[in-house]
Amino acid sequence: MPLTKLQFKPGVNRETTSYTNEGGWFDVDKVRFRFGMPEKIGGWEKFSNASYLGTARAMHPWVALDNSRLIGIGTSLKYYINQDGGSFNDITPIRNTTSAGDVTFSATNGSSTITVTDTSHGAVVNDFVTFSGAASLGGNITAAVLNQEYYVTQVVNADSYKIVARAAGTTIRDITVNGALSPSQVNASGSDSGNGGSSTVGAYQVSVGLDTTATGAGWGVGTWGRNGWGNAATTPIVTNTLRIWSHDNFGEDLLINVRNGGIYYWDKTGGFATRAVSLDSLVGSTSAPTIAKQIMVSDRDRHIIAFGCDTEANPGVQDPLVIRFSSQESLTDWATTTANTAGELRLGSGSEIVTAVETRQQILVYTDESLYAMQFLGPPFTFGVNLVSENITTMGPLCAVAVEDNVFWMGLKEFYVYGGTVQRLPCSVRDFVFDDFNLLQREKIVAATNTAFSEIWWFYPSASSDDNDRYVVYNYEQKVWYYGSLARSFWMDRGIFDNPIAAGPNNYLYTQESGFDADGSALTAYIESSQLDIGDGEKFAFIRRMIPDLTFRGSTAGSPSANITIKTRNFPGGNYLQSTSSAITKSASVPVEQFTDQVHLRLRGRSFAVRVESTATGVGWRLGSPRLDIRPDGRR
Repeated sequence: MPLTKLQFKPGVNRETTSYTNEGGWFDVDKVRFRFGMPEKIGGWEKFSNASYLGTARAMHPWVALDNSRLIGIGTSLKYYINQDGGSFNDITPIRNTTSAGDVTFSATNGSSTITVTDTSHGAVVNDFVTFSGAASLGGNITAAVLNQEYYVTQVVNADSYKIVARAAGTTIRDITVNGALSPSQVNASGSDSGNGGSSTVGAYQVSVGLDTTATGAGWGVGTWGRNGWGNAATTPIVTNTLRIWSHDNFGEDLLINVRNGGIYYWDKTGGFATRAVSLDSLVGSTSAPTIAKQIMVSDRDRHIIAFGCDTEANPGVQDPLVIRFSSQESLTDWATTTANTAGELRLGSGSEIVTAVETRQQILVYTDESLYAMQFLGPPFTFGVNLVSENITTMGPLCAVAVEDNVFWMGLKEFYVYGGTVQRLPCSVRDFVFDDFNLLQREKIVAATNTAFSEIWWFYPSASSDDNDRYVVYNYEQKVWYYGSLARSFWMDRGIFDNPIAAGPNNYLYTQESGFDADGSALTAYIESSQLDIGDGEKFAFIRRMIPDLTFRGSTAGSPSANITIKTRNFPGGNYLQSTSSAITKSASVPVEQFTDQVHLRLRGRSFAVRVESTATGVGWRLGSPRLDIRPDGRR
């Protein structure tokens, strides 16, 4: 009897029932499609053995004039620069430096908690401050213990807060930013009765941001800076903005922006020991914006563009629909004159700018309800904006990504693409994704490209998670969808680096598409088909033999293998593994190795499904077209 060749449609379909999706795939994790065939995705390994503080939600690569490869990493707590996979260099800007003697200390015998007094310090819990010039308190709390970087563990009032003393020479990570105890802590003795002297200086870094979206009412709720300092929120329930950074390189230097906060500049020639400084503090700066939602350097014409910033006429007061741009090739010239190309625009639709994405020909600017195209016109207008579409939705500031002249983004219950016009992307897994979704944490959604495989990835939080723990992929070459589980807070495509680099949940960066393991551990991957009728679905059939078609190209395991499971059932609504009086065996799972030629089975039913799964280290696989020996069988 001839063998039946199994050929499945590429992509996963969860919009119909498994029985209706005959000949397709129904469930998947860590598997992609290439040339229409499923294969295990690549694994990952640590990009650097060093870790950082906070959750990374922004990464930007560039090459300096000395050919060093740099990555800017913005986290919920700090901003770092990494060079060629080395350590993470902290360049977080300083918001305030006190005068000598403004800061004093007090200690309690037997406790490592130090109370710091500084009138109107402005710090919040987990803010970072570096002390210098302090003298010993008289006992164990020496000058070397005090003159280090600390984070605020508790705010007592507007004039004092607490820190935890640690041994001199240890890092801030030795007492983690959650109050965890550490052997590096130093307890005060009875002799620690001093106050640190009259020369202590405190350098406060820009305040940390939210790592998890919060809701509520009252002070602190709402978009930062929207109502002005000291004004309580008036909306009963709103969503706070996470700590998200935007950044772009200006030559070999770097511009960074805290969303709904300040704009800063880092000069590469100053080295990694130099922190970023406020843009309006640069020599010769005129009318530079002091608060913005996002910044960008236009590649085509070299203007610095600030979105959702303060206006030239009303500095310090944020207008969430205003766009300003500097004069061409200038960091400091922002005043609008007839002698330069600086300027200002204001959008007319929506209540705030959500994000902006640059393509080869234009910049797409998203508000909360519309889409604009911003184009370079040249003098005298420099830039112009056109309304492209209204009544669209946008999940958050990181949900859109450009691939050449197309921009893909995730909206509420929809996926979109812009390539001259806005179109909804037909999605075969839409309900599966959005029915298991934590909309409260929607600002964490990250869109990313994996151009080596023609993929757009969206990492998002499932309904039971506050952090990104799942992904959905659109393959724009094959026009198919698939999904899986993977915790990534940000993803940066290959380009300057040979592989994509992503931020994991444990304060490390990972080189993606490297091998087939999860940083040395086994990476489980599987794909399962929808049901296929045996014959016309009316009669029973007997499956007696399988000819597998599975390649293990690229595997590093000595004897790579995967399990192929054939599952039968009698009716579409029945369970695959149920036992009935007429059933002999309802499923068979067999290991298929590199040189397996055939597998003998004993399966009986009206329909069947195929599952391919691997759970061992060093195994990569690609499925071809297996064949089954299927013969008619009786009803009993």
